[in-house]
Amino acid sequence: MSTKHLTSLSKETFQSFLNSIDVVLSDCDGVLWRENEVVPGSPEVVNKFKELGKQFFYITNNNTRTRPEFVEKCKKLGFEATIDKIVCTSFLAAIYLKEKQFNKKAYIVGSLAIGKELEEVNIKHLGVGPDVMEGDELDLVKNFKPDPDVGAVIVGFDKYFSYPKLLKATTYLADPNVHFIGTNCDTDRPSPNTNKFPGSGCFIRTIEEASNRSAIMIGKPETFLREYIIKTYNLNPERTLMIGDNLKTDILLGKRCGFKTLLVLSGVTTKSDIESLIELDQVKDDLVVPDYYTDQLSDVISLLSNN
Repeated sequence: MSTKHLTSLSKETFQSFLNSIDVVLSDCDGVLWRENEVVPGSPEVVNKFKELGKQFFYITNNNTRTRPEFVEKCKKLGFEATIDKIVCTSFLAAIYLKEKQFNKKAYIVGSLAIGKELEEVNIKHLGVGPDVMEGDELDLVKNFKPDPDVGAVIVGFDKYFSYPKLLKATTYLADPNVHFIGTNCDTDRPSPNTNKFPGSGCFIRTIEEASNRSAIMIGKPETFLREYIIKTYNLNPERTLMIGDNLKTDILLGKRCGFKTLLVLSGVTTKSDIESLIELDQVKDDLVVPDYYTDQLSDVISLLSNN
């Protein structure tokens, strides 16, 4: 399976591509913005899609904000968004447990946003925030008394990740009846510079190793999110476009769902990554080959403006 640079398409081919789409699903960080800075030109492209009658949804693996907080971020960066157009993994964690009719407490290794979304569905939680080591690790093992009401462990991005949190999470997970939920598998976040920016997947993998258990992943590209968005938005896969910057999450989600896919090179995946993919004689797993790619979303402004 091959991939094409979007701007290499003829006007007629691009028009046909555009006419085949009713719904656009877009990743956020690395596509529309990088942390708190907008990717130049992306709000104009989003607005153009909407002017052309396309439904536009924001689908992010980020779990450090609630849906209302994402609405505010969108507005601040020049995007129009309502809460029903946003899916984030802090929200999905709450929906997952609600669907399970969960009535116990959740231990969170993650952000305040996960806790807020749990509260919206009346689920109690603990663990958010710093957990400072008192004494040494042996004292911690001896003195920690697990809360018997904890029935789930949720792991996402946690800037306060610590040994006490690792010990507590794995202790709870020793009970096979305790749900183990991972927000998303991303080990990298789009970095604002050349420094590495480890993501939620790093914390999840650590706890998986320590507990000898595998988390149920609820973000892209996994089953729970796929089923949620298709059912909630009544999507016709053949007329849906997925835009993202990550081959292993965004593009894989699109391929598993039967969506058209567009990779942008303004985030995690680099130009050298896609060049290496193109140079392969045979692609072993075509699920991670995008239908189209482009340098950044603003590259399609001229194409959209001419149609």
